[in-house]
Amino acid sequence: MSKSKLEISVREIIQQQKQVWELARINYLGLEKVETKAFEFDGFKIVAQYNPERIRSSAAKTDAESIARRACFLCAANRPAQQQGVTFGKQYTVLVNPFPIFTEHLTISLNTHLAQEIAPYFADLLQLSKQLTDFTLFYNGPKCGASAPDHFHFQAGSKNKMPLDSEIRHVINKWGQLLFQDEHTSITALGRKYLRNLICLISDSEQELIHHFKMILNFLNEAETADEPMMNIVSRFENGQWIVVIFPRRQQRPQQFYANGSDQILISPASVEMGGLVILPRKEDFDKLTPDDLTDIYRQVSVGDEVFEELKDQIKMKR
Repeated sequence: MSKSKLEISVREIIQQQKQVWELARINYLGLEKVETKAFEFDGFKIVAQYNPERIRSSAAKTDAESIARRACFLCAANRPAQQQGVTFGKQYTVLVNPFPIFTEHLTISLNTHLAQEIAPYFADLLQLSKQLTDFTLFYNGPKCGASAPDHFHFQAGSKNKMPLDSEIRHVINKWGQLLFQDEHTSITALGRKYLRNLICLISDSEQELIHHFKMILNFLNEAETADEPMMNIVSRFENGQWIVVIFPRRQQRPQQFYANGSDQILISPASVEMGGLVILPRKEDFDKLTPDDLTDIYRQVSVGDEVFEELKDQIKMKR
């Protein structure tokens, strides 16, 4: 399959930035030294990555007061002179993320300083997924891992680096509850057997995906008090279909993040963690992490079972 013009341009800017931007060059070289280890569960795995450069994101202060005190690092006027990007339409600039998790890690920033809110931009996520077929796209809600909740953006990383990418079809076939299916779209719910409550939409129809996503968002809006319901979204396009996974959330960070002494684990789950790649910026946390820790952390941050059951009922009734 031939690559889109956007994908070709993105690959060129990745190489250019690694050569001319010292911060990016050093941090991408540093990925060669990150440590990883896999935890095997029943038919799936969670991969932990020790990545000290991600401390800025994992420990970021995202309260309104802290955001107001700092300049927005996604606004063009505040970005480093060396940070160059590729335009996507008139609204977005595709940037190389200088603090990478993946060997190819992008931040796709809205050109206007508007808050993180998925509803007006979900169709853009689908279009980006279709044009960047070697990448997995993801969205972090303003209270679910976005280190810049004041400036709308997506991120993208090398496809098949998160366990979710290679596991999703297998685990929904094994444990999923089919909520809806027609000739274009299937909607499946997957619960605690995968540690995380999630909804998976697979479709070759952009319009159907938009319709079903609005329905899910509307229900979660009714169940939440915040302006945007807490969620992470992971999206990719392959073999003529979108695979969109929605992780409804109830908590930004687990109690381990706030604990003292040896009980603390500095982890702030976002889309990548919900996708099974757990980023730990401190070596002591990487060394002591256990499967029981992971099970408990996911239980805390994933949407509660009662709300999840209500969401499934809504999808079955209002599809």
